[in-house]
Amino acid sequence: MLNKALLLFHTARYLKVGQILNRVRRKFFKPKNALSVAPKTAIKVHNLKSLIKCKQTMFGDSRFNFLNKEFNLKRRQDWNSANVEKLSIYNLHYFDDLNSIGSDQREGWHNDLIKRWIDENSYGFGNAWEAYPTSLRIVNWVKWSLSGGNLNKEGLDSLASQARHLQQNLEYHLLGNHLFENAKALIFCGLYFQGVEADQWYQTGKKILKNELPEQVLSDGGNFELSPMYHSIFLEGLLDIINIHQVYAKSIPFYIDKMATNMLSWLKYMCHPDNNISFFNDSALGVAPTLNELYIYAKHLNVVYNDKIINGLKHLNNSGYIRYSGKDVVLIADVANIGPDFIPGHGHADALSFEMSIFSKRVFVNSGVSTYSLGDDRNYQRGTKSHSTIMIDNENSSQVWGGFRVAKRAKVFNINTSMLDNTIRFSACHDGYKRLKGNIVHCREWSISDNFLEILDNITGTGEHIVSSTLPLHPEVEILDIQESFVILKVEEKKIVVNFEGVGLMQVKSAKYNQEFGLSLDNKQLIYSYNGALPFTTKINISW
Repeated sequence: MLNKALLLFHTARYLKVGQILNRVRRKFFKPKNALSVAPKTAIKVHNLKSLIKCKQTMFGDSRFNFLNKEFNLKRRQDWNSANVEKLSIYNLHYFDDLNSIGSDQREGWHNDLIKRWIDENSYGFGNAWEAYPTSLRIVNWVKWSLSGGNLNKEGLDSLASQARHLQQNLEYHLLGNHLFENAKALIFCGLYFQGVEADQWYQTGKKILKNELPEQVLSDGGNFELSPMYHSIFLEGLLDIINIHQVYAKSIPFYIDKMATNMLSWLKYMCHPDNNISFFNDSALGVAPTLNELYIYAKHLNVVYNDKIINGLKHLNNSGYIRYSGKDVVLIADVANIGPDFIPGHGHADALSFEMSIFSKRVFVNSGVSTYSLGDDRNYQRGTKSHSTIMIDNENSSQVWGGFRVAKRAKVFNINTSMLDNTIRFSACHDGYKRLKGNIVHCREWSISDNFLEILDNITGTGEHIVSSTLPLHPEVEILDIQESFVILKVEEKKIVVNFEGVGLMQVKSAKYNQEFGLSLDNKQLIYSYNGALPFTTKINISW
C-alpha cells in the first residue's frame, strides 16, 4: 500500500494544475444533449489534395482487421466489447477504412457502417463518444465526404452532433496529442460547415492550436512526446490541417507549414536507412505514415522540405537525440528525458539506449511495442530490459507502471559531443538509479571511428549491485559464433564482432522484437551482467 501510494504521489506531482482541475470537472460535468440538425455545408473552393492512404482494415460488411487482429462486428454490443483489446475497439470507431487503400471499392460497406454506427451508438454512451475516437472519426468522415463519399442528411446531422459533443469534452486533462486531435477535428468541422456555430468550432480549434503548438513542436522540429511514431501521426495531422485550409481558401494559421517542414527534417534523422522509424518510446511500424508517404503528401500541398541527410554528427538538442551517419553505419542515441513531465504516458525507461544499422540493415535495436493492454507485456515493453542500455538491480531507470504512468523518472545531464583525430564522441549521464541505495549514476560514451564503435559505460556509486548491459538484436541478425566475452554476428553476408570488456558474464537470451502492434517476432538479446561493488566500468566494442 505504501509503495502504491508513493507511485501515485510521484506520478501526480508532475501534473499541471489544469489537468487536475479538468479531471475533477469531468467527474461531475454532464454534457448537454447535442443532437440537432446540422448547419449547411460550406462551398469548397478547391478539391482535397491526395491524402495518405492507410492500410485496408475492413474486409466485409462486418469483418475487420485492426493491428493484426481479426474483429467481427456482429451485434450492437460489439461496439463496446469488453472481451476485445481497447485499442481495437477504438480503431473500430475511428473509421480509418473510409480513407484507406482501395476504399472507393467499398463505398457500399462504408455507407452501411456509418448508418449502423448512428443507429447502434446512443448519444453520449460508450467508446463511440469518447473525445479521442470522436476526433479521429470526425476527420475521417469529413475527408471521405470531400473525397466523393455520400454523407447523407442523417450522416451530416450526426457529424454536427459529434462536433458539438466534442466541444464540451475537450481533453484538457490529458493534453498532448489528444488535445491536438480534438482541435484538428473542430477545425475540420468548422470549415466543412458554415454559419455561426461552425465558426465557433473553428475558432475553438484554432485557439487550442495557437496555445499548444509552440509547446508540442520543439524548436528542432521534434514532437514533445519524443516518440517517432506519434511524431509521424502528429505531422500528418498538421499536413491535413494545411490541406483543408486550402480546400476552403482559408489562410493557414501560425506558420503551420513551417512547423511541418521542421518536423519532416527531424523525422528523417530519426529513421534508419530503410526509411522507417527508430523505436524510441512508444514506437512500432504499421501505425503511422512512413517518411516517404509524408514527403509525397507535403509535396502535393506545396510544403517545402529538404530530404537530404547530412552525414556525420547531428544533435537534435531540443528533443534529446543524437544521430551519427557514416560509411555503412547509422547510429541513433537517446540522450533525452522520458518526455514532457505532465504527459509521459508514451514514454519508456530507455535512457541512454541506442539503435544502429550496419550495411543498411538494423542490427542493434530497442524492442518496440505490440500492445496497449494493461498488464505484464505492456510493462515489460516499456521497461529498461527491453532496451539497449544499462539496468541496475533489475529496476527500471524510470518508474514506468500502470500501462501509461511514470513515477520517479531519469533526468539526463552532461550531454557532450566532440570530434578529435577522426573519432566522433558523444556522451551523457542520467540519475534514474539515484533512488536506489548507493547514489548511483549511469554515464555512457559512444566513440565512433572507421568501422569501429566503442561504448563505455561508467556506473558510479557505492555498495553491491547487479548491473546488466543489454543489446537486443534485430530478428534478421544471425549469430555465427559465441565465445566467453564476444559474439560474431552476420548481416548481409558480412560479419560484425561484438566484444564485452570487464569482469562480468555474457549470455545470449531469447526475447521478442515487437515490430508492429499485434506482431512480435523472435529475436536474441546479448546480456552482459556484473554482480559486485560499485563503481564499475565496462566497454562494448563493435567492429564491422
